[in-house]
Amino acid sequence: MVVDDHPMWREGVSRDLAAAGYDVVATSGEGRQAVRIAGAARPDVVVLDLQLPDISGVEVITGLLAAVPGVRVLMLSASGEQQSVLDAVKAGASGYLLKSAGQAEFLDAVGRTAAGDTVFTPGLAGLVLGEFRRLAVEPAGGDDAAPKLTERETEVLRLVAKGLSYRQIAERLVLSHRTVQNHVQNTLGKLQLHNRVELTRYAIEQGLD
Repeated sequence: MVVDDHPMWREGVSRDLAAAGYDVVATSGEGRQAVRIAGAARPDVVVLDLQLPDISGVEVITGLLAAVPGVRVLMLSASGEQQSVLDAVKAGASGYLLKSAGQAEFLDAVGRTAAGDTVFTPGLAGLVLGEFRRLAVEPAGGDDAAPKLTERETEVLRLVAKGLSYRQIAERLVLSHRTVQNHVQNTLGKLQLHNRVELTRYAIEQGLD
């Protein structure tokens, strides 16, 4: 689903996605309308502009996640301001890409977002990692209360926090794609988390990036 208040940009992005084989189930130029439509269209990924005429991008993210639990939101914005990026990620965005990105970079970001990766324009990932580390607190009950991960699970978790895809992690650790997926699923279970976005946040909070 593509949400942008500029018709030419919205239509151009939709055409690029369709040409790349994606099914664009809906488009919208307003935040409230986007949330209503998403509930019926049930998109897997929403490409969302930060600046909309009616409500803020953060409000749209919150509404989308409530309407379609598990939906992945990729911000596509002209603004690379620190607060804008952090607000979007804290609200639940899976990634943040500047509109200056090329077509190939954009399509790669959509594919990675659909696969569950966290995706950021180069330079923004470090900003987000630093902010979450700053906000990190010790887990309640101290280290003894923290879930116990194996060395390999911790190693995979560290690479997840760096934003590597399953394929890249498999290549880095000389493992099969399936083995990496199994490690991630085991780690999600131990930490009682639901997806890679939550896993990335946990890793950042623990200083594992």
